Amino acid sequence: MKNLFILLFTISSLGNYAQTKSIKNSPKLSEDTPSSVGMSNERLARIDNMLNKAVADSEIPGAIALVARKGKIVYFKAFGMADNTTSKTLKTDAIFRIASQTKAITTTAVMMLWEEGKFKLDDPIAKYIPEFKNAQVLDSVYPDGKYTTKAAKREITIRDLITHTSGIGYGQIDSDPRFKKIYKDAGVTDLFTTDKITISESVKKLAKLPLHHNPGEKFTYSEGLDVIGYFIEVISGMPMDEFYRTRIFEPLEMTDTYFYLPESKSNRLVTVQTKENGKWIPFPNTFYDTNYPIKGTKSFFSGGAGLSSTAKDYATFLQMFLNKGELNGIRLLSRTTVQFMLANQIGETWGKTDAGHGLGFRVLNQMGEDLGGQGSAGTFNWGGYFNTQYFADPKEELIGIILKQTQKTSDNTGWKFQLLAEQAIDD
Repeated sequence: MKNLFILLFTISSLGNYAQTKSIKNSPKLSEDTPSSVGMSNERLARIDNMLNKAVADSEIPGAIALVARKGKIVYFKAFGMADNTTSKTLKTDAIFRIASQTKAITTTAVMMLWEEGKFKLDDPIAKYIPEFKNAQVLDSVYPDGKYTTKAAKREITIRDLITHTSGIGYGQIDSDPRFKKIYKDAGVTDLFTTDKITISESVKKLAKLPLHHNPGEKFTYSEGLDVIGYFIEVISGMPMDEFYRTRIFEPLEMTDTYFYLPESKSNRLVTVQTKENGKWIPFPNTFYDTNYPIKGTKSFFSGGAGLSSTAKDYATFLQMFLNKGELNGIRLLSRTTVQFMLANQIGETWGKTDAGHGLGFRVLNQMGEDLGGQGSAGTFNWGGYFNTQYFADPKEELIGIILKQTQKTSDNTGWKFQLLAEQAIDD
């Protein structure tokens, strides 16, 4: 009888803390004409010209571009190939590895738990993951790989982890070769993997390693959101993939967003390509296997880089933010929470520059707006390791997403796309 009561109480508690119905009832994203939301069809066609040329010039193998304004998708097209070696044409429902675009979704997940009063943002992470107690900063590294540390001035907080000011590094993609070696020697899993490991195992290894600097002192792009992912498991009592699915993806009807793709959708995954002797070829396995979302043990849920998704799914997620936390009558976050998530959280850590960093996003400031080409002050954006980019401009109610899948190449389509999306406003 006692066990039954506990079970019923647990189920009731989960129901109370699920995403809630909202008094607002913003419609789902739907397609409409550009003129219906104050945009020019003729000016949007400049995106066609730019991306057709980029494909023809072999600057990129292919891309999907989506523009939405005021809750209406007014531009949604695919260009080029999903796989050049097999002549597989890119389609708008293609699935892309969105890598670091996962970070915004992980931040949303943890802020949903914050809204439930589960923790304070300035709590030390060691309060919940004890392995992080007594943080140490790297001091000296010797030729044999051994190193010395000194005690950090304070503990790492949850806010530090979300804003990349914790001092944690990023292993294989770290700018400091010393940390690349330290993380590799410790067996930390940085990004994507087909190996049999869990996020909890990797984070506990990471917790024992030295920091780049004292928490809060600098911005160092890091595995902080992977730590937050494991923290979500600890606080919610649910595996990350289940939490994201039931609390975010299903309510928003993001039906094509996963850590690991079901077999029925694996054929829609775009090949990661690189250029060799002027031709696009599949990118070879390096320190990671690009097939991680469809092969391997599928046990590592990376809060910083693990998701795959479509342009429409990610636009749906961003629209929820432009709606201040609500979509289709479901509220994931309060308007007040979204407001401070999109405020600069790092002061002048980046110096007096065109943007700051909020909780989960780079956020443009007035200087950035005045410089041009990046949207209005308050525009938030980020990108992913495999060449994906997005932006959302709250003032203009504008969303832009451009998805590609390349490695070891560079192109100019990202900044051009945002400029061309913004210049198409015609109201």
